[in-house]
Amino acid sequence: QDTQLRSVDLNHVIALLKGSGSKDLEKEQLKTIKKVIKHFENGLPLKNVAPITEILNLCAEKVNEQEAFTEPLCELIKLFGLPFQKKKTSDEVNYSVEVSQSIAQLGYLMRVPSSQVKIQVCKSIICFYNMELPGKLLTGYQPASANYKIQMAEVGRLAEALVLSLALVENQLIEKLWVLKALQHLSTSGICCGQMMNAQAASRLCLYLNGADPSGQLVFRSSDILWRLLENTSKEEVVYQLRNLECVQALKEAFVHLMRGSRHCDHQLRNDLLVIATLLAENPAVPMIESGFAKLLIVLATFTEVKLPNPLVKGFKLTYSYEDFEMKKLLFNVIGILSKNPSAAQLLSENHVMPALLYYVKQNQKPGFPGWSAAQYEELQLHAIAVLASVVPVLVDKYLSCQANTLLLVFLEWCIGQDPFFGRGNSFHGTGGRGNKLAQMRYSLRALRSVVALYDEAVSVNLCDQGAIGQLLDILQYAEDKSEKKEGIVLLEIQADILFILSVLCESDVHRKELFSCEGIDLLIPFFKMDPRKLYGGLGHNCLLLSALDCLWSCVVGCYIAEDYFIEKQGIFLLLDLLALKEKNLCNIILGILVEFSDNPKTTLHMSIWRGKGDQTAANLLIQLWRQEEMNLGVRRDPYGKIVDTKRPIVTSFQKQQKAIPVPASCPSFAIMEISESIRAKIYSLFCKLGFENLPGLSAEDLVTLAIIQHYIDFKIGEVWSEISAELKEEFRPVTSDGRTLKLISEMSENTGEMVVALQTEVLEQHHHHEIQKEKKNYEEIQATRAQRELINKSRENFLTRTSNYEALKKAKMLQETSIQASRSKAKIQNGPDHSTDIPKLHTTV
Repeated sequence: QDTQLRSVDLNHVIALLKGSGSKDLEKEQLKTIKKVIKHFENGLPLKNVAPITEILNLCAEKVNEQEAFTEPLCELIKLFGLPFQKKKTSDEVNYSVEVSQSIAQLGYLMRVPSSQVKIQVCKSIICFYNMELPGKLLTGYQPASANYKIQMAEVGRLAEALVLSLALVENQLIEKLWVLKALQHLSTSGICCGQMMNAQAASRLCLYLNGADPSGQLVFRSSDILWRLLENTSKEEVVYQLRNLECVQALKEAFVHLMRGSRHCDHQLRNDLLVIATLLAENPAVPMIESGFAKLLIVLATFTEVKLPNPLVKGFKLTYSYEDFEMKKLLFNVIGILSKNPSAAQLLSENHVMPALLYYVKQNQKPGFPGWSAAQYEELQLHAIAVLASVVPVLVDKYLSCQANTLLLVFLEWCIGQDPFFGRGNSFHGTGGRGNKLAQMRYSLRALRSVVALYDEAVSVNLCDQGAIGQLLDILQYAEDKSEKKEGIVLLEIQADILFILSVLCESDVHRKELFSCEGIDLLIPFFKMDPRKLYGGLGHNCLLLSALDCLWSCVVGCYIAEDYFIEKQGIFLLLDLLALKEKNLCNIILGILVEFSDNPKTTLHMSIWRGKGDQTAANLLIQLWRQEEMNLGVRRDPYGKIVDTKRPIVTSFQKQQKAIPVPASCPSFAIMEISESIRAKIYSLFCKLGFENLPGLSAEDLVTLAIIQHYIDFKIGEVWSEISAELKEEFRPVTSDGRTLKLISEMSENTGEMVVALQTEVLEQHHHHEIQKEKKNYEEIQATRAQRELINKSRENFLTRTSNYEALKKAKMLQETSIQASRSKAKIQNGPDHSTDIPKLHTTV
């Protein structure tokens, strides 16, 4: 066989095909081509691919004039569907350029005006993916690797050429279907999908969706390729290509046609197109509303719940099959997406979306037959309530007119009731709801949160008139009891949402705060006793604590009854305990709450009494937070904490980088904005209540910092005047008197800074002097202790000497007697007794 292959002179064949003229030459050419096809019927060696491609192109040129070459051309194309054969392993790399160019040439052969050729090209490409080994292999050859042709197709950009060829078969259904079938196989590769997108594949395929096709393959293959493009390329790029009105209209027509179909495959394809429509709806620039597609989808989503006749869905029947169930969920999803588009608000209102969603805000009823199963109904219910949270902000008037607050509160009452209900919890929205009603509670509260977050007074009044505050507190108690047994993300979210709703309802109404007061504070206290380690657990305790603090600020501050009760419950101590954690995201809000509470005289007393770890005082904690904040802001201080820049003592590094920018009087400057963003102003306010003198537990370093805090407002005023002066100099030259005044103000500010530096220096010197005195006293104590130790050692040595040396003992005895004798009074007492100081026969000097 190898000998026969060598006997075929491909160069001679090429030269022969280039000739033209007589009938005899044509017969010779056809005969030679058939011989070549016969020789390579078991596969092309890689080294022969390039010359065979040249023969292929020469035959393609002749097809236009001589139809007899069509059949040989198809047979030559068929050879490319067989496995390539290699002699060496390196052949695949060595011939990669020639092979990739040859495979690319297949795409260009789609220009040949012959249906037979076009179909054969597509069949050969499909064979790349269904490779079957030939019956015989050439001696010394082996098949190329299975994916070799696919890789070469990627390199040769075959997919791009094939997409462009769709324009050539636009009115030829059979050829178009074969091209789509080939593209389906090519679309399994991400690289090919990218090449197809370069040729505008998404828009081209979408425009061909509604071509005449009794078999239905056109829609099936086109939608399948669109899905692959979405999976393997950028979704944004696909949407961008489909965003024109013609594509959306074509998609809509294909969807309507499939919607009225009765076959199982029609329902599946309908859902596939609905997913693509959903992706388009996410982009507000896509003309979903202008094309009427959005209205169709909204009407289709609500027609079973609203039960109003509409010509758009005339003749459509819900079969309650799995595909219809999936469609229902997808349609709910589309409503949620359209609610984010302001242009769709009128459509949502006119087509009764609010009543349709509120249809599901009721106790789960066992659906009858025919209908949804219990699990399916529960999933649709949760999905509808979840979408309701997105739709409510757009349709507030409809929300109120449908008495939605009442429905949600009644539904929440059922959620905490004792009615037997076993949630399936087998869907995305049913997370954490297996065997309970937590999922229903979670999404109902999310819907309430969504509407309350609008701060619409009509909504708040309507809720409070129905006793929402008391009911929400009951639900919060229920959730806390559940959390004690087993915490979870769902329960934490429920509690956080309730706290937010209560915050909004009570924020600006003292009467509502009184309704909240005692019961609400008792429920808030446990949140402030939370184990700090939970804040880093990732479940959501951090968010829950912030919600509790926000609720405290909104529902307690400003109501004296509530404030006193909170303080009696040792609330100030708990806040200071939380502040001692020095969590950056908590400090600002806690300090703000303490500042609000500081108007109550009991607060200052509790702050003075509080002691943290290591007997830390509130004043010491506040000063530590001040130093930490200044370090974060880049404020310059020397190693002892003293002021470095007396002209701008508290300016931050960010402020130093800013140039003087003239702004309107209504716009706050950098110095003013810094007050609201930093915690220093709050700390200063608290010290104004605590006082700046006779504060316990402060070190010299603390006193140095306290001197800066005490003059914070003076420094801030100086900053503002400095900004005013810089702004004036940018546009004007102040008159002499104004210039003198500005200079005087600047000097006063600088003098204040120098005075504080002097005070800080004095504090440090006193501390240094005190440390020296303390050190001297300690040194004297050490000296006295050492002297005493030496005396004890000397006494011990004397004792040992007396016990071991008899002469020393006698000498000591003599000294003892002499001392005793010398100590006696010289004048004897008349008639007094004479006592001996010696014990007879005792030989010791102790």
